[in-house]
Amino acid sequence: MYDSILVATDGSETATTAVDHAVELAARFDASLYGIAVADDRTDYDTGIVDPDEAMQHLRERAAGWLETVESKAADAGVAVETTVRTGVPHEEILACADENDIDVIVVGARGRSSLKGALLGSTIDRVVRVADRTVLVVGDDADDNRTG
Repeated sequence: MYDSILVATDGSETATTAVDHAVELAARFDASLYGIAVADDRTDYDTGIVDPDEAMQHLRERAAGWLETVESKAADAGVAVETTVRTGVPHEEILACADENDIDVIVVGARGRSSLKGALLGSTIDRVVRVADRTVLVVGDDADDNRTG
């Protein structure tokens, strides 16, 4: 069903759940697994207070840390994974990575780090879903599975 899977992470709870799903899918379908984290370069800084290069380096280091989780979970499942940290507009970088690697399905968490609790979709996820020319699997967090009502 899937030969190649891309999971995008921002370190949020739902992204971690998405990583679990992507690793499980890769193991089940013996698919190639790719992981991406994007350091958003649209953030404005007061250059008198924060060095923009230093701030971007910090963002890239955080993104690399999120990908360590992807690599660890994949290794635990016996799944090979190729990860990348990219800089730019998150949805654009996710979609470009999917194109470059001929990805069959993009796996993302329903709400990212910057989204308000209770929002239907984070803005990055919304754009990925709307623009992607391939399947996008949007995964909620484990707390979503325990809702009543």
